[in-house]
Amino acid sequence: MPNFILTGESTVKRRTMPVAAALAATAALLLTACGGGDDSSKDKTDKIAGADGSGGSASPSPSASTEKNAPSFDFPSDITVAVDRESTGDAAKDTALRDLAYAAEARLEAFAKGNGQTANLNRYFAGYARTYWINRVAELKKEGLTVTGHYRYFAFEVTDIANGKAAAVRYCEDQSKAYGKVIKTQKVQVTKPSDKDFILNTLQVAKDSAGDWQVTRQSWKKGDASCVRG
Repeated sequence: MPNFILTGESTVKRRTMPVAAALAATAALLLTACGGGDDSSKDKTDKIAGADGSGGSASPSPSASTEKNAPSFDFPSDITVAVDRESTGDAAKDTALRDLAYAAEARLEAFAKGNGQTANLNRYFAGYARTYWINRVAELKKEGLTVTGHYRYFAFEVTDIANGKAAAVRYCEDQSKAYGKVIKTQKVQVTKPSDKDFILNTLQVAKDSAGDWQVTRQSWKKGDASCVRG
């Protein structure tokens, strides 16, 4: 989706920082247009971020987990989702990664609905990240575009965790079968597959009072070697 959904890439170079410092920082969210990367290009026919390739279990529409208090996602029939997430063997890390996967789906759902104030986006995003995606969803809808295709999220990893309340995490997106779509004409903006269809997302997450892990900061890079698949 604008990393994600639209196209273009982050104009801010990614930096690593301690979890506590990142969560306390007041700088603007490290995101711009969709798809993420290290330059400021904005090709609006690019892949919609968050898209899926092959593999994983496709989520039905609507999708819902059997876990207690799990969110239910309402995707249109032309969107399918696959989440490849393996257990780490650590309960705290597994919970953080589970909610991170929910956050990825929540973001996609918001773009598909053209509504940045969905219950799921508000549940799994907070602070700068929530504000950023609310604005991006509105911008995309204003431009007469939405998203379509198959979205895959994989390679989930906790890179740092502090006191069970804050964590640095990452995951990959495969956008090779996901596209933008013109709302009025329903024309799909098909683009040629490339390594840039694979995106590395680096995020800061924090646990809220309800026990959910929420994305508070996010950056990304297109074509990262750790995410590219043949």
